[in-house]
Amino acid sequence: MRKALNCGHLTLLFILLTALFACDAPGTNQEKNIKSARTMIQISKSVFGNIDGKEIYLYEITNPGKMVVRITNYGGIVTSVEVPDRNGKMDDVVLGFSSLQSYLDGHPYFGCLTGRCANRIAGGQFSIDGKDYQLAKNNGPNHLHGGIKGLDKVVWESQEYRIGEEAGIELKYLSPDGEEGYPGNLNIRVIYSLTPDNGLKVDYYAETDAPTPVNLTHHGYFNLLGEGNGDIMDHLLMLDADRYTPVNDLLIPTGELRDVTGTPFDFRQPKTIGKDFRQVEGGYDHNFVLNNRGKFGMVAKLIEPVSGRWMEVYTSEPGIQLYTGNFLDGTLIGKSGKAYRQHFALCLETQHFPDSPNQPSFPDVILRPGHIYRHTTIYKFGTSD
Repeated sequence: MRKALNCGHLTLLFILLTALFACDAPGTNQEKNIKSARTMIQISKSVFGNIDGKEIYLYEITNPGKMVVRITNYGGIVTSVEVPDRNGKMDDVVLGFSSLQSYLDGHPYFGCLTGRCANRIAGGQFSIDGKDYQLAKNNGPNHLHGGIKGLDKVVWESQEYRIGEEAGIELKYLSPDGEEGYPGNLNIRVIYSLTPDNGLKVDYYAETDAPTPVNLTHHGYFNLLGEGNGDIMDHLLMLDADRYTPVNDLLIPTGELRDVTGTPFDFRQPKTIGKDFRQVEGGYDHNFVLNNRGKFGMVAKLIEPVSGRWMEVYTSEPGIQLYTGNFLDGTLIGKSGKAYRQHFALCLETQHFPDSPNQPSFPDVILRPGHIYRHTTIYKFGTSD
């Protein structure tokens, strides 16, 4: 009995040793791990400048051979996004600058994080629980994108971020009570990361100690031909939106949710930006009511036929702002030395609706203590034949 048992143990030991040595054999797990390390998303960091004694960093996040994104902790600005065309030629497809000073000199929100409350608030005024608040006015009589010194102009704490196959940077900022007129201390965390399938993912989180409006977004200016390489009128755009929010002459929503059918705002089937452009006074700068019902999914697709590049937008937000670079006038010179002229890029800003604090019928943007603001947006890139 004992002899038979010992033989069984020896047989089991032999099997275990065989499996152990197989793990180190060529072509098995060890080789796969080495291959995985070689294709891992890479992150590098350099000094981009200095503001009031604080070092400003530029992070370069690379998915080798597929995508390169550069982000600075000043304003959470995405300074460049390089992706290949159908022939493998890399181009930078967002507007921006190569130096910190150019951003400090002023720009129309190139690639930044905007808030506390993105888009416009009429008169810079709103009420919460019967108490009135007055925000900074920085867009005529209105408040725009967080005010005079919104999130686009602050220095964020930053560090590298990795989870699973995604990698990027994590940004943190405490917006103090009263900043730009907003109530409550707001702790904000934003994670920019690259995904293995060529997505630029943006995760937003915020918590407050007093009721306050929160509506965060990324304000990237996209041109899939490459920055500075012409206008976006021949780009094809699809928006999954049956309705949009009409605006007055100050670009404040009227409160109506209007059907897009039979209007220049119907992008439910892909069409060029230029097709109905002349019917829209001043150009597109409008919020579209997405059909996603608050569920994460693809809500937009932008296609550039010459390069073959496309960009899909995924979000859980209820709205998306289409802005066609109407106020670009050629005075700003970009990274490649080319002037940024009118309509040389477009923005697709995932968001809650403009002026929501003053529009009871719009989705609520008031964040209260004990609750967490969160949403995710992904800009995914690829090419077609």
